[in-house]
Amino acid sequence: MPVYSIIIPCYNEQEVLRETHRRMTKVMQDMGESYELIYVNDGSRDKTGEILEDICREDRNAKAVMFARNGGHQIAVSAGLDYASGDAIVIIDADLQDPPEVIPEMAKRWKDGAQVVYGKRKKRDGETFFKKFTASVYYKSLNKLTKGMVPRDTGDFRLVDKQVADVIRSMPEHARFLRGMFAWAGFKQEAFLYDRDKRFAGETHYPLKKMLKLAADGVFSFSVTPLKAAWLCGLGWVFAACFLAFVLIVCLLFGVHGGSWWLAALLMLLAGNVLICVGIAGEYIGRIYDDVRGRPLYVVGRTLNFDREE
Repeated sequence: MPVYSIIIPCYNEQEVLRETHRRMTKVMQDMGESYELIYVNDGSRDKTGEILEDICREDRNAKAVMFARNGGHQIAVSAGLDYASGDAIVIIDADLQDPPEVIPEMAKRWKDGAQVVYGKRKKRDGETFFKKFTASVYYKSLNKLTKGMVPRDTGDFRLVDKQVADVIRSMPEHARFLRGMFAWAGFKQEAFLYDRDKRFAGETHYPLKKMLKLAADGVFSFSVTPLKAAWLCGLGWVFAACFLAFVLIVCLLFGVHGGSWWLAALLMLLAGNVLICVGIAGEYIGRIYDDVRGRPLYVVGRTLNFDREE
């Protein structure tokens, strides 16, 4: 069994994949311990699959899990965890924004006793002001909703002990927010500060739509506060209605007729509040529905360089 398993999810990474493999291989060889590089091809539509076939032919330390369909980044990482056999498991994206060269320092902290060493970004090069601002607001909000469970300014880049990975493997939910799941698992966790680089090549594969979905998974998977907020909104509207009814009665007693335009505005606001509350409940119910169906998290077309080929 290897000491280290490196999980590298890939989606349309043909422009960067060979450089990723070169840098990753150099780092791991310099460490001088056994390792495996597990590439998870998340249903790529470019030449990522072909390049992975070449890499696996040239390097027996490289392994590949080829999805039959796109499952998403969090699902790809989960598949990598299922196939990893190392004592320590590193999760790192293929775009080289998280530098492989810091893995030895993370491994040192693992050997010193930390069971989760998560990357905490000091600097985020190559990202727009909008992304940095929204990320900051989101993590501050998530931190409050989850009572500080999920560390701020962190992503999925981390090294975890196999004992921690076993806990994550046992968690079957489909709406996966892995950085929250690792935080929930507990164990001895330690932050590792590093500078995040620009993407080596190509464009980001996490557009706004995917970012919003991941953000929603983070909130709805680890906090019931939105449901409580919906209940409080409803209670607030009840008090508001009582107050307005009182004002209306007083106006009528003094012969003041202000028209009914305000009533139409009130009904519109009330209807909007109801729809928001229903939508919040729907988010939770939809996640329950996904889990109850019992479908597999991912579908593997084939694997490369594992002992049992599929």
